Amino acid sequence: MPSHGETRVSKPRGAIAIPTLVLALVVALGIVLWSRGDLNSLICDGDCGPANVIPPRSLTSDTQPAEPGPRLPKPGDVDPAKLKAAVTPMLDAGVLGPHVGFSAVTPSNGTELASSGSGAYVPASTTKVLTSFAALSLIDSQRRFTTRVVGSGDRIVLVGGGDPYLAVKRTKTSDPVIRADLTTLAKRTAAALDRTGTTSVRVGFDASLFSGPDASPAWESSYVSQNIVTPVSALWADQGEANGIRAKDPAASAARTFAGLLEDRGITVTGEPSATTAADDATTLAAVRSATVARIVATLIRVSDNQAAEVMLRQLAIAAGKPATFDGGTEAVTDVLEQADIDTQGLVLHDGSGLSRRNRIAPLTLAQTVNVAASTPRTAQLVADLPVSGFTGTLVDRFAKLKTSLGTVRAKTGTLTGVHSLAGYALDAEGRPVVFAVMADRTSKVAPLEAQAALDKVAAAIAACRCGQ
Repeated sequence: MPSHGETRVSKPRGAIAIPTLVLALVVALGIVLWSRGDLNSLICDGDCGPANVIPPRSLTSDTQPAEPGPRLPKPGDVDPAKLKAAVTPMLDAGVLGPHVGFSAVTPSNGTELASSGSGAYVPASTTKVLTSFAALSLIDSQRRFTTRVVGSGDRIVLVGGGDPYLAVKRTKTSDPVIRADLTTLAKRTAAALDRTGTTSVRVGFDASLFSGPDASPAWESSYVSQNIVTPVSALWADQGEANGIRAKDPAASAARTFAGLLEDRGITVTGEPSATTAADDATTLAAVRSATVARIVATLIRVSDNQAAEVMLRQLAIAAGKPATFDGGTEAVTDVLEQADIDTQGLVLHDGSGLSRRNRIAPLTLAQTVNVAASTPRTAQLVADLPVSGFTGTLVDRFAKLKTSLGTVRAKTGTLTGVHSLAGYALDAEGRPVVFAVMADRTSKVAPLEAQAALDKVAAAIAACRCGQ
């Protein structure tokens, strides 16, 4: 029986089916738009991030280093002649300039399927592929870096552990890669001091974990002076940046911030924080730990973080038993590549980020590194970390006009004035992954977007190719 005031209305047959059909069509359209990346700007305000991307099944790879790498095709699946025919017209684009290199490798053994150009090229940020591969090869993916406060009595020292993402303060909206912050460290330190009845301290800071120059001699001299990079340090907060200005001495800046946070918690700080070296057996009063190496690498690859790459270059140098310097790190990277039987002909490295125009990497080196990473459990996550065309990281705003290749390319980008590169893999029209690198370092300086788009068309040509034998 209907309740008082209700009126029973009979519905015509089929009335329920029509709204259901409309709903189904709306859902189906939403799925199509989502899979194409057309909803990125509405749902994610741009980069949807790897957690929100569902790439094609054949493109996925395990992100846990303990699991096998992605299944790549058996030898002979890709016809070299068909592949070369597909990419050659794109490589000849005038906007790419006279120095263009391409390499695609056989997934089973890393030998070249197709190539174009010769020699090594300025790699820009594709250098981070090598840095990240070496870091994952040498450092436990679950390792965390610790920022500590040590000391006794009225003398304490803030000790940098080389956390590239140490923050001043974490918020609910902070990126998950930010796990440690000075606000939490100050709170824990103040509590430890309170337990001993200490109300006044002098603060020192120790950034001695890293050594050598804090800016590469192979960088443009304007990088630091013009606020482009922060000098590399084992101790900084928010990568040494505050209100858009990068600190010239990020360790001292972090120590001053830490001192202020202590005072906010009732601890009097006397004098200015000063540089020092903490004793090896100093008592730890408080500590905070970074995100895992796996998450750090995932972030620096996705967003092409120059600062984090240089910190990780030093961390991998330490893991290799070398000095925590530019030279120590690049020597360690070269050693790792050679031990993995990756072709290093023409390789010249001066940093871990690719900011140096003196760096040289051959396309074959990049392609083989991606390939070996994919097939090695310890480094397999690197392939999953690569930006996805039209969806994540530095590829979020690219491939928009190349609809057939949206979501079917994973690649690390590289960009400097006159330099463009891509290294990763693309699925051909029949779902075969083609591991590749394409590089151009004499592109038109007055048409950077056009040069970038021309490079994307090389990857898109692979995606459109029916390259099977």
